[in-house]
Amino acid sequence: MGKYAVKRILLMLMTLFIITFMCFVLIRMLPLANLPLGDPHSDVILARREAAGYNKPYLVQFGIFLKNIFTKGDWGVSDVLYFGQEVSAVFVSKLPATIIVNLYSILLSIPIGIILGILAAIKKNSWIDHTISTLTMVCISVPSFVYAFVIQYFLSYKLGLFPFLMKAGTDWFSWKMFVSMLPAVLSLSMGVIAGFTRTTRAELTEVLTSEFMLLARTKGLTKTQATVRHAMKNCMVVVLPSIFGEFVGIMSGSLIIEKIFSIPGVGQLYLNSINGRDYPMFTMLVVFYTTVGLAASIVVDISYGFIDPRIRMGSKK
Repeated sequence: MGKYAVKRILLMLMTLFIITFMCFVLIRMLPLANLPLGDPHSDVILARREAAGYNKPYLVQFGIFLKNIFTKGDWGVSDVLYFGQEVSAVFVSKLPATIIVNLYSILLSIPIGIILGILAAIKKNSWIDHTISTLTMVCISVPSFVYAFVIQYFLSYKLGLFPFLMKAGTDWFSWKMFVSMLPAVLSLSMGVIAGFTRTTRAELTEVLTSEFMLLARTKGLTKTQATVRHAMKNCMVVVLPSIFGEFVGIMSGSLIIEKIFSIPGVGQLYLNSINGRDYPMFTMLVVFYTTVGLAASIVVDISYGFIDPRIRMGSKK
């Protein structure tokens, strides 16, 4: 397990390096954004661009970029969006909104998805199973931003239950803030609920037809007892890693959802950095999103070995 984890981490770092370099070069191939005339910060920005080697070959620029990160922890200064501010400070200030919205959506999605999956598996081939399976496929197929528009129209416009946009401020755990977050949370939750429902149903259906379940029934256990004591334990071998992956990816957010509901998180910051050609901001967010995605996949893979000792990661046998 230890060798496998080290191998995966090394591969993750190599992948992260390659993706970062590619995005670094591609964004810097675009023309620089014009600086405001007469702004006192313009001279600082120009000096930082000169120090970052903007007029030098891309390999030299990338080397300076890596050197500043590893020696100074310096990710650069925002050129456009937050003129003259450190991109790391801006990023940290935007992270709480993304984490909290995604945390609410995950906490809502996991129990609902698992319960619906269990219900569909137990009631296999009944109208309940067919209904849940159909809704699951619809929810998986439809993008989250479509749910966002539907929720805004019906719940915010027609019924007036929620505001259209997220409340401004940093009182993250107040009731008004929670209510203003709910449309975004519901939009993000639809696909996650459907994913957990499909996974749980598929695994539990397979386990319920296994030979050891028949043996458990012949020993006198009721269907409910056999399902709770044996089937669910084996089903969780697949479901739990996906839950761990969701929690690791909690910081990644949703680019479009954050834009639609005006959530001041890293997702909206990412889109704005692309539109504004803010090189330092975009590069830092590329590293962040790539790291979160790769880390989530590693956690999912490694967690299989901890959940089920029968699984030997990296074994050649």
